[in-house]
Amino acid sequence: MKVVVVGAGIVGAACAFHAAAAGLDVTVLDRGPVGAGTTSRGEGNILLSDKEPGPELELARLSRALWDETGEELGPESIEFETKGGLVVASTPDALTALHAFAARQAAAGVRTEAVERVGELEPHSAPGLPGGVHYPQDAQVQPVLAAAALLRAAVRHGARTHTGEAAAAVTGADGRITGVRTADGTVLPADAVVNAAGTWGGEVGRRLGAPVEILPRRGFVLVTEPLPPMIRHKVYSADYVANVASSEESLETSCVVEGTRAGTILIGASRERVGFDTSMNPAVVATLAAQACRLFPFLRGVHLIRAYRGFRPYCPDHLPVIGPDPRVPGVVHACGHEGAGIGLAPGTGALVTAQLLGRPWRGADPAAHTGLLPDRFLNPGGVPK
Repeated sequence: MKVVVVGAGIVGAACAFHAAAAGLDVTVLDRGPVGAGTTSRGEGNILLSDKEPGPELELARLSRALWDETGEELGPESIEFETKGGLVVASTPDALTALHAFAARQAAAGVRTEAVERVGELEPHSAPGLPGGVHYPQDAQVQPVLAAAALLRAAVRHGARTHTGEAAAAVTGADGRITGVRTADGTVLPADAVVNAAGTWGGEVGRRLGAPVEILPRRGFVLVTEPLPPMIRHKVYSADYVANVASSEESLETSCVVEGTRAGTILIGASRERVGFDTSMNPAVVATLAAQACRLFPFLRGVHLIRAYRGFRPYCPDHLPVIGPDPRVPGVVHACGHEGAGIGLAPGTGALVTAQLLGRPWRGADPAAHTGLLPDRFLNPGGVPK
């Protein structure tokens, strides 16, 4: 089977890796370098801690197991894969009660959770007086561009090819099935299946393939400090982060997320706002994120920021990725709409897409667990968008 994967970000690279490793004939198509879009604008989160029980959490659990396997094959050091764990902290007793209830639902779904009474024992430099939190030992981090590049190199070792260009249209046969992809320069790449892993541009690529999906950009900022000695042991974030991830508000939302990197820098997030593809710098967002981080870790008041970057998360209205075959155009398979979770969910997405291409379940996984991610959920009978 010939497969064209549109998108060389981490999701596309993971799809190419799993498909090529399964023996499929894979070509990766992208208009730019590997990981140059949303992948290069993320923090590298591999999280279970922020997901409600349901199809996304099931995908996250599958992905977390695959990250261990993939990390071993790629080399953990080469992709800066760190099993550091996550720490979610509450700022008030009421917030702690809600956090404990959320963690209990996750634990019932198979996530490892550990109540924390004294935050300072896990994070000695955190602010005094925090009422408590929950430790998630399965949370991890990876350097996203290094990981995407390593996955793509591994796919090439399995026989995959790369092609630079922009997907312009699907080529279909008389029966409406995909037979290839035409690029903007007129090149036709033969294909029995096309995987739409175009990230924030997944909606546009879907439209060009005759199978549109509603993927919207959601802008986010990340701050980077000067390099420091190790000061923060986990990925640490405030309990309201989960609510902000699940919100559909268009206006600016911020919640405190702080973590260290192998290079010694500290990453500070997270903001979310729907402003189209506006790339403008917003100093007010930077100031708000910095202030929130300083309240959680007071030592940051004396630390210099060296840069702030921003990018667009591929946002789907129901906050779930779109993964699976599109019933409107046989041969089109979507793998997009992961919002800020694409790094963590990439291996599971690649495995599920490959299983769907081969027509078989992934390692005996219950197919019903992933039906909530299929593009059918946006379509009425007959393939008409709802």
